[in-house]
Amino acid sequence: MTHRLPRSTPEAQGISAAAISDFVEVADKTIHDIHSLMIMRHGAVVTEGWWHPFEEERNHVLFSLSKSFTSSAIGLAVDEGLLTVNDPVIGFFPDDLPATVSDNLASMTVHHLLAMYTGHSEDTTGYLRSSADGNWVKAFLAQPATYPPGSYFLYNTGATYMLSAIVQKLTGQTLIDYLTPRLFAPLGIANPTWETCPRGINTGGYGLKITTEDIACFGQMYLQKGVWQGQQILPGAWVAEATRYHSDNSPNENVDWAQGYGYQFWRCQHNAYRGDGAFGQFCVVLPEQDAVIAITSGVGPMQPTLDLIWEHLLPAFGPVALPADGAAHSRLQERLAGLAIPPQAGESSSAIAQQVTGRSYRMAENVRGIRTFSFDFGPEQNICTIEGPWGEEQIVCGVGEWRKGESLFAERERQPAAVSGAWSTPDTFAFRVYFYESPFCVSYTCRFDDDTLTVESALNVAFGPTGLPQLVGKAR
Repeated sequence: MTHRLPRSTPEAQGISAAAISDFVEVADKTIHDIHSLMIMRHGAVVTEGWWHPFEEERNHVLFSLSKSFTSSAIGLAVDEGLLTVNDPVIGFFPDDLPATVSDNLASMTVHHLLAMYTGHSEDTTGYLRSSADGNWVKAFLAQPATYPPGSYFLYNTGATYMLSAIVQKLTGQTLIDYLTPRLFAPLGIANPTWETCPRGINTGGYGLKITTEDIACFGQMYLQKGVWQGQQILPGAWVAEATRYHSDNSPNENVDWAQGYGYQFWRCQHNAYRGDGAFGQFCVVLPEQDAVIAITSGVGPMQPTLDLIWEHLLPAFGPVALPADGAAHSRLQERLAGLAIPPQAGESSSAIAQQVTGRSYRMAENVRGIRTFSFDFGPEQNICTIEGPWGEEQIVCGVGEWRKGESLFAERERQPAAVSGAWSTPDTFAFRVYFYESPFCVSYTCRFDDDTLTVESALNVAFGPTGLPQLVGKAR
């Protein structure tokens, strides 16, 4: 893979390899699962690692870290004179307004969308996604703004969608097309993808997929006040405005979610700021330390990751270069090279494997519409075939390793996946499917009892319950 960022030893940039090793070790043991890590200091990458089966060259879902890129598009459009942050939102969409425009809606501006100060009392995203005609703009404008804009902070992904819609309304281009020559291409972000709404508008608040180094480049550009390789990519005034305190988001039990909110950036402790996304996607910028930290993950609570940064990395950023430490650097490189999510634990075979190989189990009626499970157990791989409304899905499980291929996610679309399976008990075969361009993993536990198969399955992380309905079937 071609690298855009210079590489350096940690000591040359004033941070010890031993301190980074400690951080990586603790994170690996206590936070499940980090997928990638890149630490930059003084403009150089001093640490990078990917937990196998995740890969350096792969895009990763950003979720709400996408918002910071949407904010950047607004900054560019402001600089081009296309709008101001004080423009009223209703002025962009006269054909989509409700029959009665409330005073609160009339006073809502682009600033309020950026600062999550729209006055709504609940996130509008669900209403947008469920709109019958697919007109998300109209659905957003129809939702009552309970409070005067600017008086009540609410994290509202629908507000970010409206920023994307405004860019497309003004330019005739989708957000990703608008950003490509202005931001993505200059930063070397070669293959970004972004979800769209039913009417072809990029979702804005989520849906962007890029690599870990792409995230780091974005953070470094912000750290350099919008400058990249000597070129002013983003106006320095916008960088300052987007990352300063605009909205009061206290109180919050997670301290780094109560430090104030900017324009689609979170303020952090220690005068840092960040873009972040659900399940642990981070671009943390530390101006006082001249550092950037990019992380992708599949975690639940996100505060523990930041806590480890403050505990282990923050105090290790020194003011001057340190003497070379070859032994510590070698230990760090060895640790980084060995990063991996452990394959499924258990035995490679079981006494009943051959008894159930080739059997097809007809599943009782279920909400997922799954009709049959069947298995083919072998010495080098195990295959589970699931039949449902989509047809047949064959899942090939590595034995003691991750086997890469593709699999259906949520019974909708095929995505790159790595699978590992083992016998957790003599009558139970377990396997995990990691969708390694996303935070998600689906775990299956298949218990065989005479002619009955019971399947328990669950997601590692989700916006709602992680457990999926139990499936029970009988051998045909």
